[in-house]
Amino acid sequence: MIDRAMTATTFHRHPAAPWVELRESRAAPHCYRLHMHAEYSIGIVDAGAAVFHHAGGPERVEAGSVVLIEPGVWHACNPEDGAPWAYRMLFVQADWLCAQLGVQALRFPARARHDAAAAQTVHRLCQPLDEAGATAFTAALLHCVQRFAEPAQPTQAAPQATAVAVALRCLHAQPEAAPSVQALAQACGMSAPRFIRCFKAATGVTPGVYRLNLRLNGARRLLAQGTALAEAAHAMGFADQAHLQRAFKAHHALTPGCYAQSRPGC
Repeated sequence: MIDRAMTATTFHRHPAAPWVELRESRAAPHCYRLHMHAEYSIGIVDAGAAVFHHAGGPERVEAGSVVLIEPGVWHACNPEDGAPWAYRMLFVQADWLCAQLGVQALRFPARARHDAAAAQTVHRLCQPLDEAGATAFTAALLHCVQRFAEPAQPTQAAPQATAVAVALRCLHAQPEAAPSVQALAQACGMSAPRFIRCFKAATGVTPGVYRLNLRLNGARRLLAQGTALAEAAHAMGFADQAHLQRAFKAHHALTPGCYAQSRPGC
């Protein structure tokens, strides 16, 4: 029996532009858990309406709204009253984009835009790519980012982030490892309860949620490269393939197998 909800989502990748991926979700009722991406995200709502949860939100987005999200920003977009909605989202590798523009980082002053000019620009970008159009697409993408983003200004780390910096470095360096909360707390010189409070104040989520998100992003990268599902699950520290299946579907609204089937050139 075909899961029709799962067939409503397609990922497009192309070898002419390995640094970008397009997600196309059509008439989907999916709700998403709070999550973050390692990439810059640029998207447009095609139909329906949703509530965009982010640090400056919540914010209502509807057909024609543009959504812009930096790497590491926790967010969720969920349809109003569970009604179907449709959207397209580009995920652009952060290192590649910053290198192209000669900056260390970028920020979007507004994470949602509702003007027709922005919608037209992003609509043209969020199309499946062919090899002949790769050069023009790259130029258009960089122009779009320069229009909507600005170089990120150096900021002083919040006291909470400084306090848990050792744990954050550990989690990012080896998301597949499994240090306990107690071990992470000891590395930061805190009790476990205090560490969890400080970590959530710094990131907005618990250490466990943060690590799971890193593992899922890592598994997604491996699957996009053609790594087998069982191998990706093992490499990112999941107990088995079934654990990755459940977590991936809960966070991305499709199974890892469906995601992996979107091959370059699709």
